[in-house]
Amino acid sequence: MRLLWAALVLAQWTETRFPHVLPNGGEKTKKWILETTGSGIAVFDYDNDGLPDVFFVAGDGAPSRLYRNLGGTKFADGPAFPRVGWGQGACAGDLDNDGFTDLIVTYWGEPSIYFNQRGRSFREQRLPQKGTRYNSGCALLDYDRDGDLDLFIANYLEFDFATTPPPGANPYCFYRGLPVNCGPRGLPFARNALYRNDGKGRFTDVSAASRIAEPDQNYALTPIVTDADNDGWPDIYVACDQTPSLLYLNRRDGTFSEEGLLRGVALDENGRALSGMGVTAGDYDRDGHIDIFRTNFSDERVTLYRNRGDGAYEESTAAARLGLQTRYVGWGTALLDFDNDGWLDLIQVNGHVFPESGAYRQRALAYRNESGRFRAAEAPELPHSSRGLAVADFDNDGSLEVVVNHQNEAPSIWKNKAAGNWLRVVAPIGARVRVTAGGIMRVDEVRAGGSYLSQHDTRLHFGLGKATKVERLEVRWPDGQVDTIPVAGVNREVRVANAPSLPRGGSR
Repeated sequence: MRLLWAALVLAQWTETRFPHVLPNGGEKTKKWILETTGSGIAVFDYDNDGLPDVFFVAGDGAPSRLYRNLGGTKFADGPAFPRVGWGQGACAGDLDNDGFTDLIVTYWGEPSIYFNQRGRSFREQRLPQKGTRYNSGCALLDYDRDGDLDLFIANYLEFDFATTPPPGANPYCFYRGLPVNCGPRGLPFARNALYRNDGKGRFTDVSAASRIAEPDQNYALTPIVTDADNDGWPDIYVACDQTPSLLYLNRRDGTFSEEGLLRGVALDENGRALSGMGVTAGDYDRDGHIDIFRTNFSDERVTLYRNRGDGAYEESTAAARLGLQTRYVGWGTALLDFDNDGWLDLIQVNGHVFPESGAYRQRALAYRNESGRFRAAEAPELPHSSRGLAVADFDNDGSLEVVVNHQNEAPSIWKNKAAGNWLRVVAPIGARVRVTAGGIMRVDEVRAGGSYLSQHDTRLHFGLGKATKVERLEVRWPDGQVDTIPVAGVNREVRVANAPSLPRGGSR
């Protein structure tokens, strides 16, 4: 069945609504913290037709939904996902190496792994865990470089309906004098988890052996994978709520060392732990190093960490002209070139956790990058209580679209038309890609996970501005090997993996 709906033109953006409302707890009040964290999105091409599809995670009360991309930013219902529960995050990748993208959905309770049945349906398999975990964000990475995608799952906190206090029960259950749901302060901490893939989609819990489970004083929400110290091995950053954020550095021997404080990405410039929710990564200043941006709670600044290139970061929020808006509760986010001028712009969605606050629905924020410093730009104006956000070029026209998952509303897709030239690169998860065009080098990584409990399209999008030629396309593969790929022009897609007759690299 083809689904059609009306669109609203909002400044330079056009907002369109998907047809199904995804419930997520109470609308006028929320008794439990589980109702507030909301749900994410995963963008992936489940049927291998070259068009990215979109999966929206639902909270308790309805199943999550996969929409099949028909082209032209039109969608239809895809395969069904009957599980109903407190869905949180999603990430996607080929877990069993059969050429089709599989899906992981995290829940309060056991996560579900959905194995793609050749683009026709999905087979669910629960990932066994000890106890009832508040699984939040997930990310895929080949941490041991054996050619298989392993799975990291963040754990927010320990929650139980029977033992968690009701609103107003103690000092952690008030917001500005209003009795509200309790937490995260006052609720027990939990530990993050890492699962090793055997190459056939069978996972072994290596959380203890890898030292991922060692930190035990953090409310972990969203992970993102990036090579923080430029050694060719994937590291993991985790945005944490009201506690120091985490940076797990890959020791290249199957273990990780948590060094967020040491590397400068755990706190703000004043040494305070903020309420980290969403996270994105990208080279915003075009110096060849991947930086980190994090969204936080209201009355806190967002946080931008500039990668110095020596394995350490410096807080650069003010220097980049960010952090002026502090009345928003930030969630999903992306560094993306929405005008194709070659500089990564910024978008974040917002929404309060407490409907009782009077500021539950909030507008999105967008910033245009002007040579490494940001200026407020037009953003969709309709207020929502938004959570997950993901970015993709759904109609393959060279301009990026944004999809957003809201609390108790139908999800949105925002379209924006860009004028500059562009290049899209298809590479495996974990690859680092450098594109030089017009004498300017741009760098990005293929990631599965990030934003807020979400995953962007893994096809990398590079804005090229007025450049009409790509001088160099360099790919560092997940195993560390580096190749140079020929490119025959701009405004096209280049596939450097998993393409017919192109076993290692090539373009079309």
